[in-house]
Amino acid sequence: QLRVVESGGDLVQPGGSLRLSCAASGVSLDYYAVGWFRQVPGKEREGVSCISSMTGRTSYADSVKGRFTISRDGAKNTVLLQMNSLKPEDTAVYYCAVDGIQAPCVLDYPYDDWGQGTQVTVSG
Repeated sequence: QLRVVESGGDLVQPGGSLRLSCAASGVSLDYYAVGWFRQVPGKEREGVSCISSMTGRTSYADSVKGRFTISRDGAKNTVLLQMNSLKPEDTAVYYCAVDGIQAPCVLDYPYDDWGQGTQVTVSG
């Protein structure tokens, strides 16, 4: 089981930006599909974005297309989620999940390993 750690959550004003980072100890994330998810208390978890292993193919939820960008930082062995034009409805705990599947990533998939989450609050 991989240890997955998210970082970068914070309080930001509407229209602002944040960058979340996902790291996993002991492995190269290049060989893993990585997904970002978010959850608000009392609501179902929502898939936000994912990036496929090796190919780097990406997928986004409609609610974040054009505002969020997922990418890999190979030098730091992390996966980043750049979030721009943030809205109050983006407020949630954001989770990173990792899976060894060697196929185009999808958000509706039972990723193997999950982090503990990082809080993102968008409020003015």
